[in-house]
Amino acid sequence: MVGTQWGDEGKGKFTDLLAGDASMVVRYQGGHNAGHTLVVDGESFALQLVPSGVLYPHVTPLIGNGVVVDPFVFLAEMTMLSERGVDTTRVKVSGNAHLILPYHQQLDALHERHLGAARLGTTKRGIGPAYADKSMRLGIRVQDMLDEKIFREKLRSALGHANKVLTKVFNRLPIDPDGLADRVLEECLPRIQLCIVDSVDEIHNALERGEQVLFEGAQATFLDLDHGTYPFVTSSNPTAGGACTGAGIGPRHVDRVIGIAKAYVTRVGAGPFPTELFDEVGDHLVDVGREYGTNTGRRRRPGWLDTVMLRHAVRLNSLTDVAITKLDILDQLDTVKLCTAYRIDGEEVRTLPYHQSLIHRAEPLYTELPGWKKDLSTVRSVEDLPANARTFLDVVAEQAGVPISLVSTGPGRKQYLEFS
Repeated sequence: MVGTQWGDEGKGKFTDLLAGDASMVVRYQGGHNAGHTLVVDGESFALQLVPSGVLYPHVTPLIGNGVVVDPFVFLAEMTMLSERGVDTTRVKVSGNAHLILPYHQQLDALHERHLGAARLGTTKRGIGPAYADKSMRLGIRVQDMLDEKIFREKLRSALGHANKVLTKVFNRLPIDPDGLADRVLEECLPRIQLCIVDSVDEIHNALERGEQVLFEGAQATFLDLDHGTYPFVTSSNPTAGGACTGAGIGPRHVDRVIGIAKAYVTRVGAGPFPTELFDEVGDHLVDVGREYGTNTGRRRRPGWLDTVMLRHAVRLNSLTDVAITKLDILDQLDTVKLCTAYRIDGEEVRTLPYHQSLIHRAEPLYTELPGWKKDLSTVRSVEDLPANARTFLDVVAEQAGVPISLVSTGPGRKQYLEFS
């Protein structure tokens, strides 16, 4: 499952839906900067790190090696789920996943403040600095907590670098490595060590038994570190290829890649956005769609669905099919629009420009369609869709070049319809 836009497409709902047929749901990248909201029997669950399949008693939710894990956030989420009656004993964490520690969050906030008007709009959760440490070979992995001597040595080394930045660049007090090590080992290790596994072995054992494994990405295609609207991106690879490296599988094990696309587009933070709306329609999408961050509460920037982006996402991820979310948010609109091409410097363009300056100058060219003016929240079959809603979906599928397989008509687990 991969997002095809800038995140917040509603991946959690369809991951939860498809997890019913899976034995394992694997989160393969990102950290607690991404929130998934699940609504089951009117009860809402906001998850940050634990994979969406946790609500099924037969599913093993696994946090893969490509994820960066804040141990304090992870345990708080596990506690929340346990207190609400969810069995968390099945949750597993890769020993090769890297840790986010308090100095990563402090550095994240300081770097963002230092950028001033050029800030990226990060969530300040320490994701970027943790991945930076991983690349610099200063990272601390989940498995390191199992050997106190190694953990303390690695933390001293990592803080030797971080403290120089904190004190000499930002004029902040240094962090005591021994004090932080004591806190992590005392507060986190006793519970987390029960979850640590060899994730590659766990996943491949399930595959060899013929079981279905669902790989769940956080963020989305255009936040990908390599393929997104750089530098306004995340610090990992949410595209389908990231599932291979972030979970430890080869491409031949992947037989379906579902792209999640909202019936409109939103993004959080800075960066180009060709179809962005600044009018009452945009306000309507935000208000009716409740487009505020699950974790941060930040208002999302709204815009019309961009099929230029969607076609590019199909290419990058080898999508087999697309699932459309929040179609019901368009119910009250007289007309709906789809961006099917850009005009750049007087020329019509149907593929995403590779040069960032061209994307900033892109003028969306729209196909305008009549709205359906009907409440879709109770629609459960394709046959019951209003004709105009079906036309909208047909045009989206035609523009994307792959079929639409699922459509969400509300936040609840049962509010969806399936295309044959």
